[in-house]
Amino acid sequence: VCRSNKSPWVCLTCSSVHCGRYVNGHAKKHYEDAQVPMTNHKKTEKQEKVQHTVCMDCSSYSTYCYRCDDFVVNDTKLGLVQKVREHLQNLENSAFTSDRHRKRKLLENSSLNSKLLKVNGSTTALCATGLRNLGNTCFMNAILQSLSNIQQFCCYFKELPAVELRNGKTAGRRTYHTRSQGDNNVSLVEEFRKTLCALWQGSQTAFSPESLFYVVWKIMPNFRGYQQQDAHEFMRYLLDHLHLELQGGFNGVSRSVILQENSNLSASNKCCINGASTVVTAIFGGILQNEVNCLICGTESRKFDPFLDLSLDIPSQFRNKRTKNQESGPMCTLRDCLRSFTDLEELDETELYMCHKCKKKQKSTKKFWIQKLPKVLCLHLKRFHWTAYLRNKVDTYVEFPLRGLDMKCYLLEPENSGPESCLYDLVAVVVHHGSGVGSGHYTAYAAHEGRWFHFNDSTVTLTDEETVGKAKAYILFYVERQAKPGAEKL
Repeated sequence: VCRSNKSPWVCLTCSSVHCGRYVNGHAKKHYEDAQVPMTNHKKTEKQEKVQHTVCMDCSSYSTYCYRCDDFVVNDTKLGLVQKVREHLQNLENSAFTSDRHRKRKLLENSSLNSKLLKVNGSTTALCATGLRNLGNTCFMNAILQSLSNIQQFCCYFKELPAVELRNGKTAGRRTYHTRSQGDNNVSLVEEFRKTLCALWQGSQTAFSPESLFYVVWKIMPNFRGYQQQDAHEFMRYLLDHLHLELQGGFNGVSRSVILQENSNLSASNKCCINGASTVVTAIFGGILQNEVNCLICGTESRKFDPFLDLSLDIPSQFRNKRTKNQESGPMCTLRDCLRSFTDLEELDETELYMCHKCKKKQKSTKKFWIQKLPKVLCLHLKRFHWTAYLRNKVDTYVEFPLRGLDMKCYLLEPENSGPESCLYDLVAVVVHHGSGVGSGHYTAYAAHEGRWFHFNDSTVTLTDEETVGKAKAYILFYVERQAKPGAEKL
């Protein structure tokens, strides 16, 4: 109608294409016009179902029902929605020029070659599995791929018994839902387990985490819709909800009982967040000591805070972008960020400390110590910060070690730790590409069986340590190095 090429939506009932609601809204008008003829007829149950006019965004391939005013994640039994997606993708590909076809072919060939590895002289196929993007779900895919390569964490879930959520006639059969159906019989742990099991099998190039995304919509309302989300926020919500569900258990079997049976995870674990210990707190859980001193009377206050990750500021002296004419200053390192986090800091006027001895709010200093290090140290670099009107991104490169990160100098009692217990080796990195938190793209680098891979949604490619080291990290996952008798220090 308006000849706009922005945000085209195709009606899945009649195949006509109109602009979306954020352009001129002709797709919505098409839906409203289609309802008029039905008002003069007696509505049967079959006709009532026909009225659900479903459209698909030709750019992101997300599906939307105007009657429900909601996005749809389910499909028909024959998988017709997926067929439309594939057809649209084929149309998009066929629109390329012959030159682009040639370039694409070269890329595919190089990608195919990178998926063949030479092991002991013989060539083997790459067994890595990507995750399909369901409409700006790269934030979820990057976190899932990172967690899937933390072996101790991943293996625990993969070894859990399958949970049967349905009984009777629907048992064993896949069912489809929309979040408006009000089905509460969902398990985040079960869908997380299925997703992890689907990765690294080598049976498919990409897995579609639709069922997991549906459960995320059900229990984490913040992540409903298809807009870009913050990967760190998603990771925290995911770990917190896995922790809570593992404490509750399913079918009368408490997951924490399984955890207690696993001596490797429960041994010397004192970090409990919101109740009993689970695999989440056993692996990611550490403890901080927060030390506050009153500057007037010198009274010291201490408290212990459990943590699953540490959020580190990038020091302000490294934030300014330098022009080509200026000399480049010192490079920001991960140690600079850790030092900024643990250094003694004087609290400003808005954070006055209530001194119990002075009986009023006083100026004070604050310092963090790490009382207990976790098995997996997750470090989040604060790349997004609020200004007066918008949220900006700190695009500074932060140098980080791939192996041998020594955390001993940040410990409260370093003398009580062993020689190897404070050394950490990198296992995964999440990277945000772009300028804003509500836009851009997330990918992940992760190490698997001694090789580094780059996970970009459904595409997985082999990479090297040099490429990983150059990444502008957003979230870093370090695994505690296991002490090996007689092994040389790296």
